[in-house]
Amino acid sequence: MRLRAHRIHREWTVAEMAERLLCSPNTLRALESGKPGTSIGLLAHALWLFGEIDSLDNVAPAPAGLAAKRRVRKSTTRGAAGVIAEDERDF
Repeated sequence: MRLRAHRIHREWTVAEMAERLLCSPNTLRALESGKPGTSIGLLAHALWLFGEIDSLDNVAPAPAGLAAKRRVRKSTTRGAAGVIAEDERDF
């Protein structure tokens, strides 16, 4: 994932690519040089521009088995709006 190499291969200047990414040229330079303060969203956008969005999995792969797990929300019984349940009254 060499962003600068992809940009140069497409013959885009820093200013042109920064405009496509909706960021400043300085932010793009920081992204290309790997500065840690740049946004992962900006990286994803850049990878999408180059058709390399699938390589984002190489940056932060999901732990094994995590994809198979689902969050399950506990169901709660709610009364009517503004009604306090009998066990919640403290008088």
